[in-house]
Amino acid sequence: MNSVMKKALHAANATAVWLYRRSNGRIGGKARGTDVLLLTVAGRKTGQPRTVAVSYFEYNGEYLVVGSGGGSKQEPQWIRNLAAAGQARIQIRHQIQEVDGRIAHGAERDRLWSEVVLTRFPFFAKYQQKAGRTIPVAVLIPNA
Repeated sequence: MNSVMKKALHAANATAVWLYRRSNGRIGGKARGTDVLLLTVAGRKTGQPRTVAVSYFEYNGEYLVVGSGGGSKQEPQWIRNLAAAGQARIQIRHQIQEVDGRIAHGAERDRLWSEVVLTRFPFFAKYQQKAGRTIPVAVLIPNA
């Protein structure tokens, strides 16, 4: 990806995050019919907080987020940051909470992908096909 494209994507994300925060999710709280949350996680290299708007699925009192990047060939940086940090902050509408985060692997990932993600929003299968990679599923567990 060239630098112009990267800058454009960063600007689009910054705008989406700003609108979501400003409106408590009334603007940007849905994407392609999925619910959207703001995920803030420390950068694995800088330690600086990074925030992205991502689709999520409520499941058994936890939240699942997928590293589809809209079907991009490369895994999103936030998934790598979450794997390294193991914790994050999320905002759903006006509610902010701390979460522990982990990446599902193997049979657990496959089960969550097929039983939750694809059952609710089958279009994610096209993202995986376009990406040519296994799209990771992260599990966010709210802190008590």
